[in-house]
Amino acid sequence: MKKIWLVIATLLIILLGCVLYINLKSSSQMLTVPQSLDLITQQNQIDQDLQTEIEIGNYTFENPFIKINPYQNSPLTALVAFATSQSQAVEVRIEGKDEFTTFKTTLPAATNHLVPIYGLYPDTLNHVTLTLSDGSSTTLDIQTDPLPDDFILPTSVTYDANQATSDLFFYTPASAGYTAAYDLNGDVRWYLTTANVWEINRLKNGNLILSSNRTVNAPYYMAGLMEMDLLGKVYHEYVFPGGYHHDVYELDNGNFIVAGNNPSKTVVEDYVIEINRQSGEVIKEWDLSSVLPTDAGKSENWTEHDWFHNNSVYYDHLTDAIILSGRHQDAVISIDYETGDLNWIIGDSTNWPEEMQRYFFTPIGENFEWQWSQHSAKVLPNGDLFIFDNGNNRSKNPLDYVEAKDNYSRGVIYRLNTDEMTIEQIYEYGKELGSSFYSPYISEVDYLGENHYLIHSGGMGSVNGVPMNQPAYFNPEAKLEAKTVEVLKNQVITTLDFPTQFYRVQKMSLYSSGFNYNLEPGTRLGTLGQTPTLKLDINGLWKAKELPANDYHLTFNQESDRLIFNAQFKEGQKVKLILSKLGDQRVYDIRVSKTSYSAMCIDLFNASDVNDGDLLSVTNYINAEGLSGTYQLYIQIDGNVYKINQKSNLLK
Repeated sequence: MKKIWLVIATLLIILLGCVLYINLKSSSQMLTVPQSLDLITQQNQIDQDLQTEIEIGNYTFENPFIKINPYQNSPLTALVAFATSQSQAVEVRIEGKDEFTTFKTTLPAATNHLVPIYGLYPDTLNHVTLTLSDGSSTTLDIQTDPLPDDFILPTSVTYDANQATSDLFFYTPASAGYTAAYDLNGDVRWYLTTANVWEINRLKNGNLILSSNRTVNAPYYMAGLMEMDLLGKVYHEYVFPGGYHHDVYELDNGNFIVAGNNPSKTVVEDYVIEINRQSGEVIKEWDLSSVLPTDAGKSENWTEHDWFHNNSVYYDHLTDAIILSGRHQDAVISIDYETGDLNWIIGDSTNWPEEMQRYFFTPIGENFEWQWSQHSAKVLPNGDLFIFDNGNNRSKNPLDYVEAKDNYSRGVIYRLNTDEMTIEQIYEYGKELGSSFYSPYISEVDYLGENHYLIHSGGMGSVNGVPMNQPAYFNPEAKLEAKTVEVLKNQVITTLDFPTQFYRVQKMSLYSSGFNYNLEPGTRLGTLGQTPTLKLDINGLWKAKELPANDYHLTFNQESDRLIFNAQFKEGQKVKLILSKLGDQRVYDIRVSKTSYSAMCIDLFNASDVNDGDLLSVTNYINAEGLSGTYQLYIQIDGNVYKINQKSNLLK
């Protein structure tokens, strides 16, 4: 008996040795998926290098350290560093073309000075004067590179010099383009080369809040939010499951209310979350499908997949409520912050069920009109509601639709009486401009002070002079336009016209009152969550053939928190990506379709120009959450399993 067990043990050892030999042989030929330097990782290395260079350089006020575009994403900025023997404040002056385009700020007293320089002109030898509190002064000459060839400048800028300030207009692109700031002469004074889109605003601490530059799903869902300064340094990236779109609001306690997607559902843009500012944790959520009927009040662009299409988020301090804008129901709603219960609905109640009618207002006063496919719903300090009324069709009845050539968009202010459930229109701007101000998507309004408004029609488009009723960016024959109007006491004091389309605009100072710049490492807070897997075991991996390198053009890249997979397949092919290690197999479905899984305002990405049989480019993200160790990569295509000659280290 002993001999039998000895033989079995010997055979097992030999077999195990063969397996180890095969695995070791395979491993020696296997390539590790390349690690990509995401923005946080890249910038932390830059901070270390800057810190080292400044410390050993012995830089003085007379001979300062100067680094143009230190974080490689904000070309019209520079970092100046030097030491002074005594603590001194530093006045910074960036010379402009006139009083409205010359910028000044004063930084707090210190001995070790880190001076961020913003607002440089492109392709220019800029003159920047630094003055210490003891009166010492020096002028730095900083040469910048030209703008990229595809940069778009305004076609017209007008302003009232008696009302003008040196604040800039910060824009985020609707599709192509750059996040950028323009002065009153129409000159670019700041821009980012990274893809940070959606809302741009200034936080209470002086930094900017923008989208992450990383996509999590087509066509426009981003990994989360970035807190960034104008140098382009990211202090925090906040990531969360389902991704971010459209809008974010900073609460008084610093937390963020965010327009997101429920990762457990197949619908989009009907989900709102609160993010803890310190941890990145999702601490509160509101699912709008539990508040509203999903098939009521349909606009022309309504789909089952994108039934509400929330495009703005605002917190109402007066009523402790969240105000949301549902483009695809022509509805602005208020929900209770604590309970999530519905307070009211603003919009035409046509095609809403009887039990919902009590939430709607009754119009009073003269010249009242409802809003349609609206954006950017905001509560003014007195409780009035300010909305960008895109105006799409101006009816829920197709027989009464207003054509684009006869339509208009406008900023409109409504006064609400929630006791009597009445609504009164007290202000509008844009109707008088007719179709020349008509924007069937995007756009926004902003409150700058009492009787002081910014109204931005960001998505105007026409073909042969005829206005369009659908987003023009995707029509190669369309003329793209955007117009921003600043109105003070019913007088237009500033206009900016562009031959392109912008999503949003904010009027902000170049330097804020807070000074936060430092060389401490940025952090990523929160989690992207676990990528859903199929409850499926793929057998026979050990006999899988290697996929030839050029077949399907497979590429893999890896960031610190996810694996990125890209390949080309034909429409309808059945594809699964497999991650496997001893005792752990993960199977991910790869959807191959020329119709985007995630709807936009309408089905813009149906790739109608893609012919049957053409290869489609497919990108998928596998989050590191829930994974640990080194995985061999396989792919199953139409039932056939192939080994990919790469491995991925996913340590989480």
